Amino acid sequence: MLRHIFHNLTRISRHRPAAWRSREGCPDPDRKDMPCNVARNGTVTGCRAILSRPKRAGRMPDGGCRVEFETIIGLEVHAQVLTSSKMYCGCSSEYFSAPPNTHVCPVCLGLPGVLPVINRVAVEKTIATGLALGSEIPPYNKFDRKNYIYPDLMKGYQISQYDLPIAVGGELEFDVDGERKRVGITRVHLEEDTARLVHRVDVGGDRSLVDVNRGGVPLMEIVSDPDLRSPQEAREYLVALRRILRYIGASAGNMEEGSFRCDANVSQRSTDGTVVSPKVEIKNMNSFRAVERALAYEVQRQREAFGRGETLIQETRGWVEDQGITVGQRTKEQAHDYRYFPEPDLPPVELEPSTVDGIRAGMAELPEARRARFESAFGLGLAESALITDEPSVADYYEDAAVAAGGHHRDVANWLIGDLFALARSRGGFERLTLSPAHLAEIVVMVRSGEINAQVGKEVLADANESGTSPRALVEQRGLRQETDEDAVRAVVHEILSANPSAVADYHAGKQAAVGFLIGQIMRRMRGTGNPAIVRQIVTQTLDESET
Repeated sequence: MLRHIFHNLTRISRHRPAAWRSREGCPDPDRKDMPCNVARNGTVTGCRAILSRPKRAGRMPDGGCRVEFETIIGLEVHAQVLTSSKMYCGCSSEYFSAPPNTHVCPVCLGLPGVLPVINRVAVEKTIATGLALGSEIPPYNKFDRKNYIYPDLMKGYQISQYDLPIAVGGELEFDVDGERKRVGITRVHLEEDTARLVHRVDVGGDRSLVDVNRGGVPLMEIVSDPDLRSPQEAREYLVALRRILRYIGASAGNMEEGSFRCDANVSQRSTDGTVVSPKVEIKNMNSFRAVERALAYEVQRQREAFGRGETLIQETRGWVEDQGITVGQRTKEQAHDYRYFPEPDLPPVELEPSTVDGIRAGMAELPEARRARFESAFGLGLAESALITDEPSVADYYEDAAVAAGGHHRDVANWLIGDLFALARSRGGFERLTLSPAHLAEIVVMVRSGEINAQVGKEVLADANESGTSPRALVEQRGLRQETDEDAVRAVVHEILSANPSAVADYHAGKQAAVGFLIGQIMRRMRGTGNPAIVRQIVTQTLDESET
């Protein structure tokens, strides 16, 4: 008994915040015996402090301690793995547009007497994710039961991974306002998604319906270290992570459809480490903007509450998009609350080194490497290569078009970023375009060689996208080839000058804008086939001659 009491007292003393043991230097003698940190029950009490951005710490009017704080953020990303079937059964994973409860079977419904089978492709794509993040892939991993009772969890437990995940460690680098940021990766593990709850209000009252189509879809959880320090950094981390997952084909990364979801853990910590607020988890964020807004609100809420001396607790809060606030949902669970134990219906997974090496060899080029290659091989600038390599489909398109254009790499990039991106926005997305890379290359080559001018190229680009006809064929059919015969151009110039004597008089009066008007009329008369340089030269020459 004495030994047990001594052990407990030692444990409490060892974990007691440093500020409890010593309050030397505190300017408020009435608070010498009060904690300035997180109490054992997870609440923050005691010394009041202004919680502001680093370098802007203040002092309370009543003489509170001067403390500088920083925000600590860690993210848990749940990404659905791109597979044709669910994690532990053969049901289709294409649930989003399917009628409710049509992609189900006894396994994903959690009926008695059924046995799960591990989805091999899901394991391989999770390994690829770990490799892309520089994680270690242990030779053994296993699945565990995570026990909790929710209406969207059909079995009453989730098959997840606890102490032996597929990938451990690693890091993710990305840019924030031109500065390089590195965030550590804690782990990447594999589990199954839950069913989807549909809430309805009708004359019979509020109802919640369950659609099990999503239940059992393979789901990766990628847990970051608490290395993020601002909502903006959190947003850029998510953008960079999603880009990697899409490049390697591990996940579609669609936040609106729920295939890429994020839970954020945020707290406040004094820069000297003596004051740490409880960790608050934020859920229900379905866009990058929502994540940034929710974190910004929560940071402000915590700092204002902490600064007023209010009690903060470790809890889960939900983001309410239309109100722009977070609201409390429940106290935060601990690992022991889930009563993890090894999944008895699934064997541990043993990975041969050759298996991991084969997955590594088959991985696509990562976005950072591709961006660097585009800069060195194609002579693109940093901003251009970043735009083009943001989506793997766009990067593939550019590379195919640049090869087909025979070396006009910068011209292809300019047409892609400018006119083709504008056309994509008007059509609802790049994936809706039908213009092939070879057809874009045709336009670039014709403009570059002087066969057509840029304005005709823009018109042909839109028409070729709609019809699927070769741009070169459209130019020939419509007679749009650029006119370089100076005599033919001069005849049109004389016609337009004769028809616009007031513009000619304006030019002679010193109004240079008249030249632009006349050139526009000539180009319209020639249906855009005139060479702009030749047209301008002949117009100015003819005007000067007529003045004399």
